[in-house]
Amino acid sequence: MPPPAVRVVWLGRARYAELLALQESWLRRLQAEPGPDAGSSLEAGALLLCEPAGPVYTSGLRGGLTPEETAQLRALGAEVRTTGRGGLATFHGPGQLLCHPVLDLRRLGLRLRTHVAALEKCAVRLCELRGLRDARARPPPYTGVWLGVRCGRHITSHGLALNCSTDLTWFEHIVPCGLVGTGVTSLSKELQRHVSVDEVMPPFLEVFKETFKCTLVSEDPN
Repeated sequence: MPPPAVRVVWLGRARYAELLALQESWLRRLQAEPGPDAGSSLEAGALLLCEPAGPVYTSGLRGGLTPEETAQLRALGAEVRTTGRGGLATFHGPGQLLCHPVLDLRRLGLRLRTHVAALEKCAVRLCELRGLRDARARPPPYTGVWLGVRCGRHITSHGLALNCSTDLTWFEHIVPCGLVGTGVTSLSKELQRHVSVDEVMPPFLEVFKETFKCTLVSEDPN
């Protein structure tokens, strides 16, 4: 049997709200489909990708930002949003690759825990391919997935954020993901050269395909 297919939707530089709207559209689409045993479809969902067009702070189901902190962040010129993902507060902005896999885990033969581990593996493997041989996932109970993951009725949403050439000073205004004393870095900082989102995209897609054992099919975001 051929591997399941995942649609790749690249939004380019886009507003965070645009990514969320597309994610909700794909969630409704997958939730309306019958289970994997009810038909012959080999499609597992979509991999939504973008580079945020502007600075955005997000909080998860566990909160992470007080009303006072929210007001201070907005005064910096950033958007602040509450999302349905797991985790606490983090930052998204230009120079960052946002990856939201909206997937039916049953079609990929994965459980939620193995899905999160696979996302971690993608990030670590990409760092290795860029020359960062010492990249490692954080040990339990932590994970290296900055954005947080949500899963309902076997269908995932949200995912990971990869700092390529992100302005890291934005992270100084929060405690990223509630991890006190843990710094934030980027590929550009670690490699001592500019690493763009465009440079990272092709190897990331290859790593995702290998890790999730799927085929990737490009789709127009419109």
